[in-house]
Amino acid sequence: MTNDDRDQVVEHVKAAYAEGRLDKDEMDERLHLAMTAQTHADLMPIMTDLYGTRPAYVPRPPVRPAPAYAYGPGAPGVPDGGDRVAGAAAHLLTLAGLFVVGPLLIMATAGRTSPYIRRHAVESLNFHLTVLGGSILLLLTVVGAILLPVIWILGFVLSVVGGVTALTGTDFRYPLTLRLVK
Repeated sequence: MTNDDRDQVVEHVKAAYAEGRLDKDEMDERLHLAMTAQTHADLMPIMTDLYGTRPAYVPRPPVRPAPAYAYGPGAPGVPDGGDRVAGAAAHLLTLAGLFVVGPLLIMATAGRTSPYIRRHAVESLNFHLTVLGGSILLLLTVVGAILLPVIWILGFVLSVVGGVTALTGTDFRYPLTLRLVK
């Protein structure tokens, strides 16, 4: 069973509450049951309770986008503080000399538990692999030797921008990056 299965049941419970089929206490109880479920069998009573006996087809509840003003703890789609700091670390560890290793470590550890951290780690890793490859290729040319310091300064500045953007809870895309790692 995946978190997506739990999230789907949670959406159904929220939709039933929004339609007035559940009161606040019932919704809280069912959300607790859904979030602590270990197997699909744990989720079935919640769905059966909402829709009766095993339905042939249960439509997904409508997805409402989060309002633009929804910020803060518990707001939908906004990562928590730990995720934001780890996302920023994926960008900023490169400034401490862990050029490719920093984002790779973040992706391999914290990136397994949070999609937000993984997105930032992968973006940082791809950018720094692109800069590394470009630096090696540019050293072979006269013009490249002149452009190399500009590229490294730009890489430094963009790493800081990426780190600050991760701290704000939004995604960041580096320009002119070969996205080798997905």
